[in-house]
Amino acid sequence: MSTVFITGIAGFLGSHLADEFIDRGYEVAGNDTFVGGYESNIPDEATFFEIDCNNVAEMKRAMEGADIVYHTAALAYEGLSVFSPARVNKSIYQATSATLAAAAASDVDRFVYCSSMSRYGENETPFTEEMEPRPQDPYAISKVASEEMVELMADVHGFEYVIAVPHNIIGPRQRFDDPFRNVAAIFINRMLQGKQPIIYGDGEQKRCFTFIQDDIRPLRKLATYDNVTGEVINIGPDDEFITINTLAETIADIVGFDLDPIYERERPQEVRLANCSADKARDVLDYEVEYTLREGLQEMVDWIEEHGPREFEYHLDLEIVTEDTPDTWVNQLI
Repeated sequence: MSTVFITGIAGFLGSHLADEFIDRGYEVAGNDTFVGGYESNIPDEATFFEIDCNNVAEMKRAMEGADIVYHTAALAYEGLSVFSPARVNKSIYQATSATLAAAAASDVDRFVYCSSMSRYGENETPFTEEMEPRPQDPYAISKVASEEMVELMADVHGFEYVIAVPHNIIGPRQRFDDPFRNVAAIFINRMLQGKQPIIYGDGEQKRCFTFIQDDIRPLRKLATYDNVTGEVINIGPDDEFITINTLAETIADIVGFDLDPIYERERPQEVRLANCSADKARDVLDYEVEYTLREGLQEMVDWIEEHGPREFEYHLDLEIVTEDTPDTWVNQLI
């Protein structure tokens, strides 16, 4: 059986992916630095390396013997990247370049890169894979540049690659004390503390949300399917395209919370409408949704309730503080 190496294995997506491959009999290894994940997320059966993706020498040693690499590690802070571009870029473009160097040196067979829906920017919805990327912020720019690096390195060094585009994933294990990302988790954590959710702009921005298990099944297939090599594939639903206001209302209904949101000024460069077509995933991966949005949110609420709501941890520095920087971050209001 093949060996799978997962960067960001302590993170939300990486840890669930590790479980999936372990359950199917694969040897699994991975690395993390716990910037965005929890040590408790790492499966006991996985071989773990506490190293940064940017450490090429250590990554080579950790990746030795790996057949398939899933690169899920990243500081996935789209809004924050406008105010901390250096830190975010280092965790995405530089880290991807280093991980690719280790993968090529280790003679891996396939490299699966987890990109982001942010690659599409202000394209018309629904976003389809053949659209020209139009990144609107430093995070998205780094993701698109990383995709190009993956394609080039795979061509030069002779390994297969796939660009996966998962988006707006929710579910158990998602870090819910992070004030900079994961809107559903932030809403739930605040409501369970008796605090009103904070919404940027008018709340009419629209998104689709993916329950983690509906994401893991198609992602796992990218390790072995022949018809996906060299492809960009959106992974996530294209129905239940809802506003952030509706998201808050749904969570409040599940929690039993008297909703009266706090509205803050909109964040710079935030895309208004973001929804990916799932047609290609349905065609090549037999993708289908098993969880409704409400069912996924209920699972998430149950998990956060079990672990107990927490105060938010402002664990990343703001590199740029101007009048445009959200007050919620500058004054730690979340």
